[in-house]
Amino acid sequence: MKLSVKLFAGFLLISILFTAVAIVNFRLSEVVVENSRWVSRSQIVVRNSAALQRYIIDMETGIRGYLLNGNETFLEPYLQAKEQVPKLLQEVRSYTSSSEEQLKKLDNIQNTHSRWHKNYAEPLIELIKADTLENGRFNVLIDSLVLGEKTLMDTIRNDFKEFNAFEYQLRQTRSDILSESIQDTRQISTILTVVSVVLGLCWAFYITRIITGRIIKMVSLAEKISQGDYKTQIVDTSQDELSKLSLSLNRMSATIDDTVSELERKNKELDQFAYVVSHDLKAPLRGIEVASRWVEEDMGQELPANVREYLVMMRVRVHRMENLINGILALARIGRTNHTEEVVDVQQLLTEIIDLLSPPKGFNIHIQDEMPVIYTVRIQLQQVFSNLISNAIKYHHKDTGNVWIRHQIENDFHVFSVTDDGPGIDTEYHDRIFVIFQTLQERDAVESTGVGLAIVKKIVEWQGGTIRINSEPDQGATFTFTWPIVEA
Repeated sequence: MKLSVKLFAGFLLISILFTAVAIVNFRLSEVVVENSRWVSRSQIVVRNSAALQRYIIDMETGIRGYLLNGNETFLEPYLQAKEQVPKLLQEVRSYTSSSEEQLKKLDNIQNTHSRWHKNYAEPLIELIKADTLENGRFNVLIDSLVLGEKTLMDTIRNDFKEFNAFEYQLRQTRSDILSESIQDTRQISTILTVVSVVLGLCWAFYITRIITGRIIKMVSLAEKISQGDYKTQIVDTSQDELSKLSLSLNRMSATIDDTVSELERKNKELDQFAYVVSHDLKAPLRGIEVASRWVEEDMGQELPANVREYLVMMRVRVHRMENLINGILALARIGRTNHTEEVVDVQQLLTEIIDLLSPPKGFNIHIQDEMPVIYTVRIQLQQVFSNLISNAIKYHHKDTGNVWIRHQIENDFHVFSVTDDGPGIDTEYHDRIFVIFQTLQERDAVESTGVGLAIVKKIVEWQGGTIRINSEPDQGATFTFTWPIVEA
């Protein structure tokens, strides 16, 4: 399966889970809202029931006040409640339409109230207003009506008590259901959310592990290639997008292996060619030198002075050519010959170099105190210092001079500098002097092959350092090169 498909599948799975969470939450919220509405409706029913009961009691109170003193002012609560009771009954009925038992209780209250109003309340009011009966019969009739009215009002009170009790019970049941719904919503939402997050994290870990594992293999391949193991390959059977990268890296490794093998073969051929060339060129040069000496010996005093001068010049140029061949061979072999690294005392190395160079009496070489002890290829560092110091002496424009050798550390490099007080070098020649066969003076004026600084530059760069010159005409020259710090 392709990596993009896996990523899409994971995204789709998480999306489905979160969609399910949203749907479940929506359904549960509907239940919660419905129960909340029912509880609110129940509160309204209880409140209206209490108002209805209060109006009915106001009607009873108004009639009794009128009965006691005959003042129609006491009938005002009765008349006001008479208008409100039907409306409240209808409103309470609309809120309890889903409960048959409550509707029955409400019907009982309404019927009882109607009987009370028709059989007792209205007749009492009419009887008091008419006042046509004898006093004895009037009192008997009044007592009878009052007794019946009280009985019905007690019945109404009991009906209201039962109605409210049942409504309170229903509301408590709905409140419990509401609490359970809220709790269920929280639990289910939490569980689904946790499951979604855990699955998302597991899928992300799975994808990350796949990608990380593949990348680690590629990094391992790159490290092996950097260490010279060009035959290593990545085994990848996933057939996804990263497989193309693995295939490209395998091809690159194979190409590098082929290129390195071809380069090694060419280097061997070049070494063989250099050996043959040096042997074939040096042999006739030695023959020319020997022949010139034979001519000089055979002719003895009869050899003309100008011919003797030509023979000396011939030998000098033969030596120059031999040195040139040796320099070219040394330049060609840099980086292709295995050298052993060792601990090198730079102070001691410079002392040995100066002894070998044997500078003229007029030259003083000043070495900074406390030169470092480093771990490197001794012969290469010796070649660099030897070329720079000999050039400072060779190209000096006076018979006396000074050369200073200094050292400091910058970042992860030793920084060495060789400074002289010679004629200096113009800025336009700063790059040219590091090119092979390039010299700033006539070859016959100063014995030089033009290879020394090219060798120095190649050795320093092969070691991973850099070299630069800082010089102006008549201001001397400073060659500064860096040498990596390597732990032994």
